Amino acid sequence: MANIVITGANRGIGLELARSYLREDNRVFAACRQPEKAGDLAKLAESSDGQLSIHPLDVTSSEQREAMTAMLGDTAVDILVNNAGVYPHKGLGFGELDEDDWLRGLHVNTVAPMMMTQALLDNILAGDRRLVASVTSKMGSIADNTSGGSYAYRASKSALNSAMRSLAIDLEKRGVTVILLHPGWVRTDMGGEGGLISTEESVSCLRGVLDRAGPGETGSFFDRDGSIIPW
Repeated sequence: MANIVITGANRGIGLELARSYLREDNRVFAACRQPEKAGDLAKLAESSDGQLSIHPLDVTSSEQREAMTAMLGDTAVDILVNNAGVYPHKGLGFGELDEDDWLRGLHVNTVAPMMMTQALLDNILAGDRRLVASVTSKMGSIADNTSGGSYAYRASKSALNSAMRSLAIDLEKRGVTVILLHPGWVRTDMGGEGGLISTEESVSCLRGVLDRAGPGETGSFFDRDGSIIPW
């Protein structure tokens, strides 16, 4: 049994990851911004025989990150999944951009995953897997960008990729594996109804990557099928 921390676990990929890990009797610490509105997650917790607990966490709040760390105490964390994210400026083009929304996107998508990892590092070091996985997007790949647009979202994910790549180098000697995951274009609230795959399909693939990831893969930017995406 492993201990898994998942941010943004109230819906979409985060919720399906929690469900997937529970099927194997893992202990899941499911964090989300508004637990009182997370009906599906609450139902999952009720049926989990205590294997899933729900924790209030706005990943941009230092106070709530500290509360999460205090709650865990010296509990080992085998896998941290930095899943919480937003899509700033969705549907807006150049000339309509809003500075505050862009900064909010950077805070949630780039800064918060690094701060979460920093806050839980001692717990991660105590785990067997010592795995940090951050959900990013192929839209953060500069080499893959042939369509333009989505300035704030692309920039926040490119920055996340860069930061996590550096973290992988810095933590390699401490036995921590740091990877980045592109889940595909998924039918979620963020991805929209036009998404090409379901959350179940995405998570099934992502679990394949997560389950085999080890020191040899640290610093890698994975597509959901396990192939490497160019930076």
